Amino acid sequence: MRSHYCGGINESHIDQEVTLCGWVHRRRDHGGVIFLDLRDRDGMSQVVVDPDTPESFALAEKVRSEFVIKVTGRVRRRPAGTENNNMPTGQVELLGKELSILNAAQRLRSRWMSMSTWARTCACATVLWTCVVRK
Repeated sequence: MRSHYCGGINESHIDQEVTLCGWVHRRRDHGGVIFLDLRDRDGMSQVVVDPDTPESFALAEKVRSEFVIKVTGRVRRRPAGTENNNMPTGQVELLGKELSILNAAQRLRSRWMSMSTWARTCACATVLWTCVVRK
């Protein structure tokens, strides 16, 4: 299913086709180009999906944090000035050509937001009371 782990691609893989699988850590849409930070047990890689591949681009628009995806593409050097020296894979990125969603993550509602106003008020009062009593 995968050819490499996310944390395993580097400059020695430039111009090679690789397949990565993992969780979407972050998705950024920069006006026509979508960046996905993909992570697995070994690390994180940046995936770039552009409109030249309409099917993959349409799927990338739907992807959100914690989706599990599989991406096949070509490893390339990041453009000058966009390297990330804080990441082991920060010199390269994967230009995604084929993308598939293996598992969509449900949007998580926080417990706080699902509580009624009365319950939130009681929770706040309890926290405040606890703080006052402990002083």
